[in-house]
This record gives sequence, C-alpha cells and structure tokens, in this order.
Amino acid sequence: MDRRERWEKTRYRGYHGTRVASCAPTLSGPGARAIVSAMDLPLQPPVEPMLAKAAAKLPEGDGWLYEPKWDGFRALVFRDGDELLIQSRDKKPLDRYFPELAEPLKTNLPVRCVIDGEIVIARDGALDFDALLLRIHPAESRVNMLAEQTPASFVAWDLLALDDRSLLETPQKARRERLEDALADARPPVHLTPLTRDRGTAADWFERFEGAGLDGVIAKAADSVYEPGKRRMLKIKHQRTADCVVAGFRWHKNGKGSHVGSLILGLFDDSSMLHHVGVTSSFKWERREELAAELTPLREGALDEHPWAEWAAWSAQAEAPGQRMPGATSRWNRGKDLSWEPLRAERVVEVAYDHLQGDRFRHATTFKRWRPDKSPSDCRYDQLDMTAPFELRDIFMER
Repeated sequence: MDRRERWEKTRYRGYHGTRVASCAPTLSGPGARAIVSAMDLPLQPPVEPMLAKAAAKLPEGDGWLYEPKWDGFRALVFRDGDELLIQSRDKKPLDRYFPELAEPLKTNLPVRCVIDGEIVIARDGALDFDALLLRIHPAESRVNMLAEQTPASFVAWDLLALDDRSLLETPQKARRERLEDALADARPPVHLTPLTRDRGTAADWFERFEGAGLDGVIAKAADSVYEPGKRRMLKIKHQRTADCVVAGFRWHKNGKGSHVGSLILGLFDDSSMLHHVGVTSSFKWERREELAAELTPLREGALDEHPWAEWAAWSAQAEAPGQRMPGATSRWNRGKDLSWEPLRAERVVEVAYDHLQGDRFRHATTFKRWRPDKSPSDCRYDQLDMTAPFELRDIFMER
C-alpha cells in the first residue's frame, strides 16, 4: 500500500479532502472549548470552509479571480487578541501540530479576524506534502522537533471576518481587497496567495507552478459570497494518463473473496526494478465482481517470479530498501488489513492521474482501459510527463 492510500485509509485527512487525526479533539473538547469561550468574534469556531468542485478547464469570460491551488492542509485561523485557534477542514484544532505558526500568526494577522487559507511546508523550491503528514503525530516532542527541522508556512486567501464584522455576505472581490490591506505588512512564514484576473496568466500558472507541487488553479467568481460547506469555487487540476503494470489487487472490504477493491499498480525504473506507484479503484460494484473472475487466471503461480516476491519477508517490518512495495507496516496503517493478492505481472492498464509526487502518484488514479497491446516492460517512469520545478521564491519572497 503506498503512502497516499495508507493516508486515505486511516482517519487522517489532508487537503483535498483535508483531514486531521481522528485522535485530535473536536472544537467542543475541553481545551478548544476554553479557547472558543475566550473569543468574541463575529464568527465563532467551528466554521465549515467553502469548498471547490472540479472543472475541466479554466472558466471563460470576465468576472473571475484566479489563484494557485495549494497542496497542503486547509486551515481557518481565528484570532481574538492573544487567543488563537487554527481549525482544520473537518472542524478540528490543528494548533498542536504546528506550534511554530502561533507567534507569526499573532504578529502578522489583524488583532480580531477569521482568515481562510492553507498550511504548507516548502523545501528545495517545492511543496512537501509528506512533511505535513509527519506532523500528525501524538508525541509533542516529535512535533516540536519537526517544527524546527521543517517549519510550516501559512498562505492566506480569504478574509471571513474583521473586527466586529462578518464578511460572509461581502463579494469575493471586496473580501480580497480587504485581505490585501490586512496583510500588507505581513512577513514570512505568513503569505498572501497570488491572484490574477487574467485568464492567460492563470493558464501560465497552471503549467508552470506544477513542478513546485502546486495542485492546479482555483477560480472564484468575483461577485460571489462565502458559503460555508458549499462547493462554490472551481478547481482545475492536471489530468494525464499512464500505462501501468497490474501486479496485484486487494479485496473490497465488503466483498472479500468475491469483489476486487483496488488494483495495485507498478512502474519500472531504469534498472528494471518494479515500484509500487499507487492504486486504481474506480469501479462499480458489478464490475468489481467481474474483475475478481477475470483476474483469477493471473493468480496461479503469481509469486513464482513476482518482482515483489520478497515483500512477504518485509511486510511485517518495513519496505525493502530502495524499492516501493505494497503492504509495508508504518504508524500510518498499524492495525489495518494490508493483505494483497499477487498477480503475474502480465496485464497493463491505462489510468488517469493528476501529478507525480516523488516516485508515486499523488492521489488515487482513475481506471481508463486495459491495454492488451502494451507490454509490461514498456510501463516505465520515462513515459510520464515530468514538470521542471518552479521555484517558490517569487511567492515566498520577503516583501
């Protein structure tokens, strides 16, 4: 199981559906309740953030505001004087996981405000989502150590309240102007997200920013109000296809032995080593049953010459050195059913993906079609569209 799938199958949620450790207290818990009760804001936490729905392309016409789509943890920041609360998308406190942000937020934000944005970690000119995942840890000492080693930043993109006034009914354009005024003197690690009204510039961002780990472009109607919990923004993300080896599968949790849950995908590197790069699981219930029958012949003798035959010796400990394999135990998936069924690596599938993070697909892929005309040996990393990194200095520069 790759890290992304392990993440999705735990009760942790990051951005794009941003989740936080389920062990974190809700905003009705004792600690958060004390902070909330000490606040006197026109919008009291928790507040559901406004969401985005997928769009195939950038919208045409005037009246749109475009921003980069950040790949981090969605965060609403509530500040009332010395009281500060960072709320996740699913209305849980994030403060304990990012202690290094408390003072910068108090220094750079208005004294009384509610701001919507994203927590990100930037390293070597790109965003590092894995570094964010490591922060969701129960040990305070571990979190503090990581806060020093890989400090986080907060990118603001919307102003929901200021002083005694809620701005939820204020048009997006006017909220942006107030946000720019409020953060005019802000310094890193607090940043104002770039914005353009020009579709051509947004299209350039869509291509150029991807190498830095940004996830696409967000489009907002300039006259729109802020509607908590509603999908009123548009998100335009990259979509590409890749041919992958199907090296195994997992049973569906509700149909073990009869319905396939996901196909396990692999790609060969330059040394002909097969790496586990992700899964595809976009099947209807009837199709899952059909797949179980179709894959049965490939299960016979599957481990005899399987590239991941050694996995059985490693699965209870850690991943084999230098090779991504499914089923390795980690603190993200401890206690989960990591079992998988090996298949002879003879079938090729075409899947759609948005972008690559390191040596794996950033999100789960979408099944497109079987490719009987393709040889498994052709399923290599060099087929993928690799985008050169765009340095984040222009965004994260000192102003």
